[in-house]
Amino acid sequence: MNTSRRSSRCRHVVVATLAGGLAALLASGAARAESLVADISADEVRIESNFTGTRIVVFGEIARDALTVGRPDPYDIAVVVTGPEVDVTTRRKGRFLGIWVNRDAETFSDVPSFLAVHTSRPPHEMAPRSVLERHRIGLHFLNLPIAHASDVPITDRANFRAALLRLRVASGLFAERSGAVTFLSESLFRTTVPLPANVPVGDYTVSTYLLRGGTLLAQDEQELRIAKTGFEQFTFWLAHQYSAAYGLIAILLAIFTGWLAGVIFRRD
Repeated sequence: MNTSRRSSRCRHVVVATLAGGLAALLASGAARAESLVADISADEVRIESNFTGTRIVVFGEIARDALTVGRPDPYDIAVVVTGPEVDVTTRRKGRFLGIWVNRDAETFSDVPSFLAVHTSRPPHEMAPRSVLERHRIGLHFLNLPIAHASDVPITDRANFRAALLRLRVASGLFAERSGAVTFLSESLFRTTVPLPANVPVGDYTVSTYLLRGGTLLAQDEQELRIAKTGFEQFTFWLAHQYSAAYGLIAILLAIFTGWLAGVIFRRD
């Protein structure tokens, strides 16, 4: 009798172990059901004297398992192009003795110098707020921490944040474009990201995210470098490395230009 009970228990343990292993295997297979491969049309943009802006193309493919085909919820793609982070101060003007002057100011830290968000549909329809904020998918989900202690009331900080976003969008440095990611087939996609003439130089990150049913399935990341070349690069380097010499040269050049204009257009 004891031997029969032990055999029954062993069979139950073996069955439970096999069932658990099969469940883990299926779960891991489901986790690896989708993968993402993305690339960009150029990994370097050179700014010359005649630079008026350019475009880069981000394209890729979704690799899928047979188990994922036919699911009702669609795939979502988000492409986020992020420039170097900087501190940005937003100021608010006010009247002082009848004159408009800068009064209150708020400084935000770790602000992308450039941010372009392209999605296959509106971000709030793609994933929960926590996922969107973590990966900066959407301007309304961009976290802008305060750089230091501020005298601005907490209830008023939203106005400074809105002003920062409005000014960046107006200058072309921030952009959110829903529906800008096009699916060429069930697995191939692409989007074109404009870079304005005033795009900052530096090292950029091009992040591509694959989502489905509000869950982040996969992501890919590419590096993009934007740099000045030729005379523009020399003046940029001189102004940042030897600012005093750059200022002196600029003054001497202005004096010489004024003197030369006076000589050319002098009336005897």
